[in-house]
Amino acid sequence: MEMKNREAIIETYKLAKAKYEKWGIDTDKVLEDIEKVAISIHCWQGDDVRGFENPEGSLTGGIQATGSYPGAARNPEELRADIDKVLTMIPGKHRLNLHAIYAETNGQKVERNELKPEHFKNWVEWAKERGLGLDFNPSCFSHELSADGLTLSHPDKKVRDFWIEHCKASRKISEYFGKELGTASVTNVWIPDGYKDIPVDRLAPRKRLQESLDEIFKEEINPAYHLDAVECKLFGIGSESYVVGSHEFYMGYALKNNKLLTLDAGHFHPTEVISDKISSVLNFSDELLLHVSRPVRWDSDHVVLLTDELRNIAEEIVRGNFIDRVHIGLDFFDASINRIAAWAIGTRNMIKAMLIAMLEPSDYLKDVEANGDYTTRLALLEEFKTYPSGAIWDYYCLTKEVAVGEEWLEEVQNYEKEVLSKR
Repeated sequence: MEMKNREAIIETYKLAKAKYEKWGIDTDKVLEDIEKVAISIHCWQGDDVRGFENPEGSLTGGIQATGSYPGAARNPEELRADIDKVLTMIPGKHRLNLHAIYAETNGQKVERNELKPEHFKNWVEWAKERGLGLDFNPSCFSHELSADGLTLSHPDKKVRDFWIEHCKASRKISEYFGKELGTASVTNVWIPDGYKDIPVDRLAPRKRLQESLDEIFKEEINPAYHLDAVECKLFGIGSESYVVGSHEFYMGYALKNNKLLTLDAGHFHPTEVISDKISSVLNFSDELLLHVSRPVRWDSDHVVLLTDELRNIAEEIVRGNFIDRVHIGLDFFDASINRIAAWAIGTRNMIKAMLIAMLEPSDYLKDVEANGDYTTRLALLEEFKTYPSGAIWDYYCLTKEVAVGEEWLEEVQNYEKEVLSKR
């Protein structure tokens, strides 16, 4: 960046800093705090959730990646290279979220219930070199034993046992991540189980799921290395009428068994938002996992935008002093646009939302609200929407030596020309 532009960003930051100081907000301290917020970036944006087990196979389990933009990663090396490129555009130190289908088995067929830490050794070494944490997910979809849409709740015990063993293996892989990288790995259990049409017996599948989960979590693992999470859903493709792992089921299970509840932004009614659920759940649970996505009429996992709801999610985390209790993961995949750009847009927006929330005089606003002065509350909330948070963001990017403003787009375009277009 030219010296003239750098000086302009610094000067603009000083002006913005002075404006925020009027409300007792120390922007230098905010920038120290935002750097501690680690976003778990999902690996599956880079290859449309194909994984390495059967890259040519079709997705099942209510998952769809639409579009055919050229340049998808075809192997572990390409995927890691793409993620490396994304990390150069994102300020701060973050995490990577892996699915079990991203195991590296050296060309050998290894069933999912037989996966071991050694199949993720390359990911761990890669993460160590970059100072990143890793999170994990069993992959209970796109498999011959999930073809009928049932896994851990399947009436056939042999099928249930296969997926139980897979989830147990996933927990040991997660523990390995935590031990090797010095930061607890969050492993999230999501299953596609449900029915397209109305079932007669809603109870029996849920009883089977409960028993399966009890068996999966039977072995205690040190939370310094590994944390368990369970993810609910309202409906999916092929499970439009009934989902075994509903919100009520998993909320009850998580609270009773001291597991993290996972709230996915796309897993509820179109008018229902997860921002409103955060403070409710954390009244009764120590920690919480978020999957931040953007649903468009359904759980379509669009790239995260800086919407009101994204800002509301961040505001709830900051206002409630929940930063150390909420694990923020991303979950979107768009194959209709440049995949590197999708990662950059979504991740930068999540960090921006957290930064904007930290620049709010929340303590003052809480006092105003407690005194019943709703006029001042509304007026200030609206005024702060146009406060110069963008100047703080640009300065943060500058100090972290990542692209400022839209400069990252040129980097993506060059990478597409030099790397992606040749795949």
